[in-house]
Amino acid sequence: MNEFPAVPPPLCRFPAGLLEVSIHASGEDLGRAAAALVAARLREVLAVKATARFIMATGNSQIPYTASLLREQALPWERIECFHMDEYVGMAADHPASFRRWMRERVEIPAHPRAFHYIRGDSPDPAAECARYAALLAAAPVDVISLGVGENGHIAFNDPPVADFNDPVDVKIVALDEACRRQQVGEGHFPDLASVPTHAITLTIPTLLRPASIFCLVPEARKAAAVKATLEGPIGTACPASILRRSGNARLFLDRQSAGLLGSGK
Repeated sequence: MNEFPAVPPPLCRFPAGLLEVSIHASGEDLGRAAAALVAARLREVLAVKATARFIMATGNSQIPYTASLLREQALPWERIECFHMDEYVGMAADHPASFRRWMRERVEIPAHPRAFHYIRGDSPDPAAECARYAALLAAAPVDVISLGVGENGHIAFNDPPVADFNDPVDVKIVALDEACRRQQVGEGHFPDLASVPTHAITLTIPTLLRPASIFCLVPEARKAAAVKATLEGPIGTACPASILRRSGNARLFLDRQSAGLLGSGK
């Protein structure tokens, strides 16, 4: 039995193309609802497979969901193999803004998964690191991914200038858009724009869309413009997350604030 009260139902659900969208009363409700569904899907996978392969996102918007996921009972983390989506080029694993550190402290240490495969942003050969991580991902199908959407519409670090819906590689080095770098300052990870790295290693868009089950979590008012572009703008790399509308195996979770700019009836 789950030790927490039943998750409140969403305020509404609707389709956006092939994408299933739900709006929740709060970021906490969103995180709990998404965590319950992700955990249920992982348990379904583990009912027929020895190990589940799971990609997770970092970022402030993912914290309530990640905490809720770790509270899900009967989730056998010892049978779950984890990956993440991106890391800054040249950043040490113990840097306060490192995504490896984020995952280590919030997932690996408390949950003890079967394995957690990290992108080594400080590798002396970033191109070789991309190839190494791509090979790890390609070793077997990925079952579940949970991701977010950036303020500029990015998914992982596929910012509008570098996003490619038909990317020929699974993992690549990218130059970070200034809007993306400013978001990192706004979230408190760096003191100023000059301190934010200019390049990162990221999973590409085809890699993000390949898992059998895709869960996208986007709370907070600062994401409202990106949500509107994702759901109501043209499908294109000006808003990389808009490609989710072509995914029949994806669900998007919003709260009142992130859905605040959507058209009437939502």
